[in-house]
Amino acid sequence: MHPQIRMPGPGQCPICGMDLIPLVSGGSDGAGPRELIMSATARRLADVETSLVEEKYVHVRVPMFGKVQPDERKVAEITARFPGRLERLFVDFTGTLVKKGDHLAMIYSPELLTAQSALITAYKRVSGGRESGFMAQSARGALDAARDRLQLWGLTDKQIAEIEKSKEPSDTVQIDAPIGGIVIEKLVQEGEYVKEGTPMFRIAELSSVWVMLDAYEKDLPWLRYGQSVEFTSESYPGKVFEGKIAFISPVLDPKTRTVKVRVNVPNPDLLLKPGMFVRGVASAEAAENGVVLDSSLKGKDPFAFE
Repeated sequence: MHPQIRMPGPGQCPICGMDLIPLVSGGSDGAGPRELIMSATARRLADVETSLVEEKYVHVRVPMFGKVQPDERKVAEITARFPGRLERLFVDFTGTLVKKGDHLAMIYSPELLTAQSALITAYKRVSGGRESGFMAQSARGALDAARDRLQLWGLTDKQIAEIEKSKEPSDTVQIDAPIGGIVIEKLVQEGEYVKEGTPMFRIAELSSVWVMLDAYEKDLPWLRYGQSVEFTSESYPGKVFEGKIAFISPVLDPKTRTVKVRVNVPNPDLLLKPGMFVRGVASAEAAENGVVLDSSLKGKDPFAFE
């Protein structure tokens, strides 16, 4: 039956031919074709609510997904600066916590032994004081070159000074950690021969980490640099972490239609570990003309700060 058809007496619908149904008194008397009148019981069952119309900023929650990774600025890769054999590994498993200056490995190298002998010879010439003029200048240049070569190979000024003082070359040298952190990769074994440039360890300082989130292209207008992002991890139910957007990739992934959003997150308790999956939410408010507001500017004129 078509509800817009109203007849003064019984009969059939002129459109579909169905019998007309008597109109219940008080049900919809006086209601227009686009109006619906409900009884008090029907309203309670429908759970209809009303609210006053008001003018306010548009609030949007942007869901994102991603995972934790080390801060690239705080990752060091320790490589062999000269060929040799690893006599001993002081760090022999992944996950070891090290401090800056801790011993990582002991390496034997014939080339290093030759370089130390050249240093001792040059040092003896300079400290002997028997040469003068051009010969003395040449001896000083040879000493500086020998020191520079050992420094390039990773020896510290203290180690070089000890070699000059003892006048005895050492056939092994210690490799120390350039930064403190956690050994996230051990790429060599004790007794292994390494070449110049061979990666041996990767150390990451995890007191702060990056959370790389995927944002859909439709949500990009609601994201900006410095915006706060809250996220959770299944490893810590009920715990909410927070960070700031530090980078929004200028490149869109054509397969997923998403953009990488990097969030910098403090991690003093080392709860967040590289590889963890997280769910993030960025909240944004937009004022007139779609200007996204900083939460600290809530209730203020966004154009007053231009």
